[in-house]
Amino acid sequence: MTTLSCVEWALRAGGWRLRIEAHAPGVFRLRCGPGAWLEPGKPTLRAQRQADMLLARQEAVGEMECQAAAAGGWRLTQGDAALEIGGADANLRLFRGDQCVARAHLPVQPSGEGAGAVWPLAWALEPDEGLYGLGETQGSLDRRGERLVSDAPEDRSLPLAWSPRGWGAHVNTLDRVEHDLAADGSYAVRTRGEGLDLFLFVGEPSEILNQYTALTGRAGQPNLWPMGVWLDQAPGQSAESSLQQIRSLRSQGMALDALVLADPAILGFQADKPVFEWSDRVPNWRGFAAAAAALDVHLAGSCIPGVLQGTPLFEEWEDRGWLLCDADGNPWICSGTPASGGRPFGLLDLTHRDAARLWTERHLQAVEEGLDAPVCQAQFALPDEVEARGGETGAVLRTAYPHLARRALFDAVAGPRTPQEGVMLSRDLFPGVQRFAWQQGPDVSNGWDGYAATLRAALSVGNSGVAVQTHRLGNSGRPTDALTPELYLRWLAMGVFSANFSFQGLPALMPDAFDADTRALIAHWLQWRYRLLPYVAGIIDDAVRTGLPVQRSMAQAYPADADAHVWDTQYLLGPALLVAPVMQSGGVTEVYLPKGDAWWDLSTGWRYEGGTRWTVRPGLDTLPVFGREGHMLCLGPTAQHTGEINSARILEEVWMFGMPEHNPVVMRNKIRVMQMQGSSYIKGLEGLRILPSEGLEVKRRGAEVRISRAR
Repeated sequence: MTTLSCVEWALRAGGWRLRIEAHAPGVFRLRCGPGAWLEPGKPTLRAQRQADMLLARQEAVGEMECQAAAAGGWRLTQGDAALEIGGADANLRLFRGDQCVARAHLPVQPSGEGAGAVWPLAWALEPDEGLYGLGETQGSLDRRGERLVSDAPEDRSLPLAWSPRGWGAHVNTLDRVEHDLAADGSYAVRTRGEGLDLFLFVGEPSEILNQYTALTGRAGQPNLWPMGVWLDQAPGQSAESSLQQIRSLRSQGMALDALVLADPAILGFQADKPVFEWSDRVPNWRGFAAAAAALDVHLAGSCIPGVLQGTPLFEEWEDRGWLLCDADGNPWICSGTPASGGRPFGLLDLTHRDAARLWTERHLQAVEEGLDAPVCQAQFALPDEVEARGGETGAVLRTAYPHLARRALFDAVAGPRTPQEGVMLSRDLFPGVQRFAWQQGPDVSNGWDGYAATLRAALSVGNSGVAVQTHRLGNSGRPTDALTPELYLRWLAMGVFSANFSFQGLPALMPDAFDADTRALIAHWLQWRYRLLPYVAGIIDDAVRTGLPVQRSMAQAYPADADAHVWDTQYLLGPALLVAPVMQSGGVTEVYLPKGDAWWDLSTGWRYEGGTRWTVRPGLDTLPVFGREGHMLCLGPTAQHTGEINSARILEEVWMFGMPEHNPVVMRNKIRVMQMQGSSYIKGLEGLRILPSEGLEVKRRGAEVRISRAR
């Protein structure tokens, strides 16, 4: 069978088929299996829900040509991308133009039968070829040498793998996928299931991320306050003491927008009724929420997707079948988490529509009572025998459950709004996680190693399709002796030039713990954060359209510059800024400026050619940040919280890096750049202060600004 978007082969007796679709430009979908698996008829409700978890776009939208390949087999071409397949087995070759960028071996017959079948796929890698994505790591961003299992929570795995050579792959399943990158010269993938569903991508990494997130879903644009500074309450700290910390910061000129209440959960089901009650840690929630609102502080707090064991409600829901059960039909008991205060509880079966709807509705009520963002960790190491009402068990249930929990909470905070503005916080990773804002960073040590770990974690999930992962400035649960003023300020500066970060409420980790000079520098960096908000918000808005992360690794942003890939603690913040955080004590660091662009130092205004390496000595009030030539940086006013920012006048100043060639990334503003006769004409800069690069001059013409060479 052949159409403009699909080619299909009959493989052997029994109705087995291989189907390849031009799913989107540069994207091939390969499915192999029994005909009954490929075309099951009208899908069951369970099958449709699982398909919706995996793909936001089911239908193929591309077109391709099919012809015989010169080396035998068949060549499928769409634009610059081509897939050759042929031989006794399905040997795959991906092409970008005339260059073969990837080769793989895929037996068309799996080992085993039915749902227990195992499909082995082996990619041949070049000796110097890096492989990126596949979830969160605190080590090297190049994942070669690792072994990962998709449903093992400790592996922090995500489905997408890609190479700077110009190809990527994604196995589309909720079942177990094993990634073995430890062997020399190969990348082995083993996936389980009756059939194989594999997406292949050809193109630049940025285009691969674009197509992958268009396929699997993207988060909406949150409102402005989540991009302000956060404070994580210390364990055991009272609500009033946290508000007092915020008042103290504000009195010292330090900005802050949100407070995350510490575990245990701030709300949960009553013992005998399916309604929420606020924790007695906040005896007067309404009064506390009103006091926070008076300070323009938004509140977040954790919850558990379950009901405490030994309560009448537990017994009632056991009778209703609303809890996940073990092999004997008894509720599976989680032994306790920080959110439950260590108390055992039964997990709500979120595959049950009534249970999921109730959990969403209760959180919607909590949002109406002043909870701005729920926090939930729902990635449990569920034993294979645990089963949901819909029949999900094993790896499928372990993968699907955190998605169901995140979806239910996102519906509570964002579903009632148009557009869907809202965030819920979680560390959970699962296929499709990038649909939901906001991803939390890891708990790390309070030393230089911890600082590097949180940065690499954010860059690695960005390589995997997650647009936003935040950072914690320190860890309340670890010794604080190593967190010197120098490290604190370097960590803070990186957090300012990131998606976002949070202070830790432990007194030893608060700005008040440091001397007056250090506190003045902290206030300096927080002013920078709020001036950057229009740009950071614009990057997140851009992610809604492109799927690109806020912090972009060098391998993702500059795949053709192999020298740049080893600089895995440098990153692009959006399209316009290169950030090179200082990662060791002493104040001396090296910076590599990637090839293909010229760069302007934000601190000095000096211009540097790309492909060069420099040793710099930034003071504690300076971070090595370079503007990309042809781009602009739009800055807003300083503020103590986002409530002080006039949404109608969010911009104050524009910095230009050479002659403007690109429209700036900025929230809720339409600024357009046009070139003509060696000059740039820009609309939308009315009332803004403009700082051109050296050698350029600014002339205003009513609503239009002309940038030209100085005479």
